[in-house]
Amino acid sequence: MKRILLAEDEPVLRMLVVDTLEDEGYVLDEACDGQEACDRIAAGRYDLIIVDYMMPKKTGLEVIREARVGASATDAKILMLSAKNQQTERDKALEAGADAFMSKPFSPLDLVARVEDMLGG
Repeated sequence: MKRILLAEDEPVLRMLVVDTLEDEGYVLDEACDGQEACDRIAAGRYDLIIVDYMMPKKTGLEVIREARVGASATDAKILMLSAKNQQTERDKALEAGADAFMSKPFSPLDLVARVEDMLGG
């Protein structure tokens, strides 16, 4: 069973993503801000981390950087979600260590397809 961490501060979007991916058989943990995401990454093992760009306490970029270095470094795939869809923002996310970038708004079907692609089916 693949485990996913979703770090998203918007409750409605968090619920949509959780419901969509749980319907596909994934196990999800949730974080509502960047610090909680970092704490969960340090405490658990995830196959995929889905992280929002703009969050309270720590940004998505900070979460990604922390997830990629130090004692709690993870080899989980990381998908950045953002309403900031300029190429410079995509580049920043990839440079920080994200494996992929997805612009908001997105369709649930597109999210499922991206997750399945990143997790190998």
